[in-house]
Amino acid sequence: MRKVYIENLGCSKNQVDAEVMLAQLDDSFTLTDDADGADLILVNTCGFIEEAREESIEAFFALHAANPEAKIILSGCMAQRYAKELESELSEASAIFGNRDLSQIKVVVDQVFEGRRIVSTPAYGDANQDVYERNELFNYPGSAYLKLSEGCNHRCSYCAIPLIRGGLRSRPFEQILNEAHQLVDGGIKEINLIAQDLASYGTDFADKESHFMDLLAALVAIEGDFWIRLLYIHPDAFPSELPAFIKANPKVVPYFDIPFQHADERILRSMGRVGTKESYLALIAAIRSEIPEAVLRSTILLGYPGEDEEAFGEVLDFLERAHLDWVGSFVYSREEGTKAWALTDESQHEQTQSEARERQERLQALQGPITAERLQRFVGSEVDVLIEELVEGEDLAIGRTWGQAPEVDGLTVVMGRFSQAGEVVRAGIRRVNGIDLEAIPVAGADHG
Repeated sequence: MRKVYIENLGCSKNQVDAEVMLAQLDDSFTLTDDADGADLILVNTCGFIEEAREESIEAFFALHAANPEAKIILSGCMAQRYAKELESELSEASAIFGNRDLSQIKVVVDQVFEGRRIVSTPAYGDANQDVYERNELFNYPGSAYLKLSEGCNHRCSYCAIPLIRGGLRSRPFEQILNEAHQLVDGGIKEINLIAQDLASYGTDFADKESHFMDLLAALVAIEGDFWIRLLYIHPDAFPSELPAFIKANPKVVPYFDIPFQHADERILRSMGRVGTKESYLALIAAIRSEIPEAVLRSTILLGYPGEDEEAFGEVLDFLERAHLDWVGSFVYSREEGTKAWALTDESQHEQTQSEARERQERLQALQGPITAERLQRFVGSEVDVLIEELVEGEDLAIGRTWGQAPEVDGLTVVMGRFSQAGEVVRAGIRRVNGIDLEAIPVAGADHG
């Protein structure tokens, strides 16, 4: 049996694609974590911004150098968007494979092992025929991502996602429900719902209405001991009824990931956003009014064309007033084909990069103490912790509470001895350590 090594880069949606491609390779390949001994290397690339593309190319060459005898395929977002360029510039690649019809990966791999060099970016087929079967998950035990849709219809001026993944393409309702049932039956304790915008789910159906709340109601009706986390809800499409629904349905954790991106109205309009600093603050207040303990995460885009010190000051004022729990930031990348591309030329763009990175440091200096303060409210409370990994040779484990999303937030260190990763432990939070929490198990609590 041949061995396949998968290097997955980029977002959680890319991870699901990698899991699906692995399942499509069926029993003719076995997954290995040793790239040097692999017969096939799959580099699942990110193409969102220039920095991510550079990381993808670096990973490709490092893996090819480590194992030049292996067949090596470049897949994912970068392969989808730049297939022709990569075909001519990356002669080392055995194949270039896009990310729209993942069912074709086995055909491509078979042709590669027949000695052919393939460039394949097949279009989406019938949505009812899309493949999403997964046999292995790349999350830590007990957690999984569940993708609701592909692509996006928001068309933010800076974003290349519609160029890469196309317009919104919601998965069939029953298909999502069936997959959720399978995950719960397989012992998953945390289902992370993902999409470019969860609230847009179903707006591409015949009635053009969002079916997200209907889907969420069906998901919480599934029997089992698990929680649901919502990742990525566009602030301009936020369902007003969502906080009350979450309050009434504890299976959905009160964790809100809302990418505000900016706070200056002039910049927001240029980005294609209809909200304002005040409307976003009002949204945050409405969530906390309904659920005082809610955790809120957001991202801020810095260095967008036209951002000056006054506009950045609006961002700082917003963060001071919003008191968000978690904030990530990234520097604007000038992406050909987007509406924002023509707002600057390359020389102007390069001049603003260092200024944007300096603002990023100032943003982090402001947000750090806010996050530390927000974490303090958990000290003295009892929470469920999903154990991700046991620390070898130590009586402690690393996990996450409902207020910590996978990969992007802090972690919870739980003192004690545990049988396996993937179990949920009731623990008391006793202190904050940086951006992490420290906890001890609650005596007599049921673990599962």
